[in-house]
Amino acid sequence: MRVRSPLFFAVVVTVLSVLAAAVSGTFWWLAAHDSDARFSATRDEVRQAAEQGAVNLNTLDYRTAEEGLRLWQESTTGDLHDQLVSGAAGFLDQVRQAKTVTTARVLEAAVTELDERAGRASVIIALDVTVTPATGQPSNKRERLAAQLTRTADGWRLSALGQVPVTGS
Repeated sequence: MRVRSPLFFAVVVTVLSVLAAAVSGTFWWLAAHDSDARFSATRDEVRQAAEQGAVNLNTLDYRTAEEGLRLWQESTTGDLHDQLVSGAAGFLDQVRQAKTVTTARVLEAAVTELDERAGRASVIIALDVTVTPATGQPSNKRERLAAQLTRTADGWRLSALGQVPVTGS
């Protein structure tokens, strides 16, 4: 029986290591350049932008209302943005007089439509909204919203946001 030299084993281990690295690298490259993975990442980005935008537009503290409205404007684009900008002064007066604090948190959200080429998306969002008046107890309500998003140079922004009607059973 002949004993193999340590050099032979070193060469075999090196060749197997190079082959394993090449196979792993090929699979990594294929996964990184997969169109499904890119679409999935875009879908997650859209959902996160819709969730944050919906929370921003449903959260406002009368003590920091100007900052809140600035955040509303940063979360929007198109006609919705224009409406928020044009109505800001009157809305600030109303919020300060009412002295309410409104906070929102996302319960669920799902992308229902995504057109990457056109830069448009639709998302449905369920929120838990708490309204705390100047006097009295806070009240909670659940809201279901339909959001339209548009891709801008700064990322995905809300271009429309409205309530989804609740049907009785």
